[in-house]
This record gives sequence, structure tokens and C-alpha cells, in this order.
Amino acid sequence: MIVVSFYRFIDVGHPQKLAAALRAECTRRRLLGTILVASEGINGTLAGSASAIDAVLDWLTSRLGLDAPLEVRRTRSREAPFRRMRVRIKREIVALGRPDLRPQDQGGEHVSPEQWNALLDAPDVLVIDTRNHYEVEVGRFPGAVDPETDSFRQFPEFVGRLTDVSKDRPVAMYCTGGIRCEKASALLKDLGFERVYQLQGGILNYLASVPDAENRWSGECFVFDQRVAVDRDLAEGQYVQCHACRRPLGVADLVSPAYREGVSCPHCIDRIDADRRARLEERRRQEQLSRERGERHIGAVLEPKADSQNGRR
Repeated sequence: MIVVSFYRFIDVGHPQKLAAALRAECTRRRLLGTILVASEGINGTLAGSASAIDAVLDWLTSRLGLDAPLEVRRTRSREAPFRRMRVRIKREIVALGRPDLRPQDQGGEHVSPEQWNALLDAPDVLVIDTRNHYEVEVGRFPGAVDPETDSFRQFPEFVGRLTDVSKDRPVAMYCTGGIRCEKASALLKDLGFERVYQLQGGILNYLASVPDAENRWSGECFVFDQRVAVDRDLAEGQYVQCHACRRPLGVADLVSPAYREGVSCPHCIDRIDADRRARLEERRRQEQLSRERGERHIGAVLEPKADSQNGRR
């Protein structure tokens, strides 16, 4: 299947009307995924046939009155990475806690993937990964600062601690698909930082555009769907996801005594109480019985993390 991620910061006058029409359009074309609609714009990921996705993107471009098509990131998946189609209305399309920011008017300078390596090599540039800590653990650019956040809402707290960073020092930021670093760049500009850059299209665009010999990415890239992560070729990676805490799990996690499929992992075993463990164990038993009968246990559908379609990206 084709999987596309997209976003656009744009004034949406009637989010409810747009969401209802978009839900009907995606359902009619048998697409799966999640789309967030807010007064500040739209943010989503869709999976399905290329023709159906292109039709919806053309419809959306026309409905929003855009002068140019939406910029999208395309990857492939062996099977549907989503189980249903959801269109949700939110206060923000990426939850920073600052709906007043307008990235379309006050964002940083977009840097193409081909130009990004020059920023990585510049000794005076502060490179910041705007993603969550568990995403950084899966993969990152060399030398990038990890804000060590568990949610994008914590990013302003991290920025508040940059008191020793001069406001005229160049700052370059990146995220999965561009949306988080776009809003983060608007935040830094609002706080007085003068030279703010962001990786256009995020990590996914970089991996799709930069030749392997020039690719500076290390590890895999976490994505907010059932693929969990993609590798440098944008193919499904080696990570799995803990059902209990949604953390990505590598080989070392899977061989840990704390890992029990569907129940716990080294990151959450000490935080699961007896009642929840019992529920997870029962869920695991029901899933095993369903597999033995050749059925899909309805409870096995993975729900996205709260910070996913915060989008995600």
C-alpha cells in the first residue's frame, strides 16, 4: 500500500464542515488513516491505493483553495498500517500548547535535504531534534541535541532552558515529517531567535532524497503507525512496539526478561500495576486463541499514541 503523510498550516474557517466532508471523501475511496483538522490547519497520514490517495489530495487542495498541491511524503507498506479511517477536530494540529503561533507567517527558513548536511557540518549551528526521546533512541542525525521530552508539549520547557544560547546563534531543527519543527521554529522566532532553520519535509523527505553515500542518518526513523519504524530505504524496520506503553523495542529489549509480548517491556514493567497486568495477560490469551482459530481478535487493533498525529511527524 501507499502511505502518505502531509500537513499544511493554513487558516480553516469551519473545521467541523471540512472534517465531515473529508471523512466522507476518504471513506468513499476506501482509505485508512488519521487526519487532524483545526483552525490552524490540517495534518494527516493516509494509506491506500495511489489513485485513491491522489484523488483525495487533489480534492483537499481544491477545498482549501491552495495555489499548489500539498507537499506529501510517500512510503510503502506491505499491509495497511491503519485499521480504520479517522478524521478528528483538534485545537492544534500538532500539540505544542501554543495555538496562537502562526508558522505560515513566522516560521523558520526551510532547508532542502540536499542543503541539510552543510548545516550539520557547520560548527556554529545548534542542531535540535524536536521529536520525543523514545524516537531519538531509534535514530538521529549526528551531533543533534536531544531535548529528552516525552511529549511535544514539553518542548517549550526545553527551549526555556536554552538561556546560555545567544539569540543570534543559528538553530537548525528537524522532525519526522516537518510539522513539529515548523511549529517549533515559529516558537523560537517568537522568543527572539533570529536565524532559525528547519529540514523541509523532515527525516522522511531526507531519506527519500539524499543519495546513500551522502546520507548522514543513523538508525531507523520512528513512525506513528503499525510499521513502528522505517529504515534508510524507507522500508519497514526491525522495531516492534510494546502494547502496554507503546515504546519502540529493539533486539535488546526483546531478549530482556522484562519483555512479554502484549504485556510488558523493560521500559514499563515497573510501572504496570497488578490489575492492568491481569487485563493485559487476558488480552494476550484471547489474541492467541483468535490466532489459533485463524481470526483477528478485535482488541488486537493498536491505537496510536496520544502524540501520534501530533503527527505524528
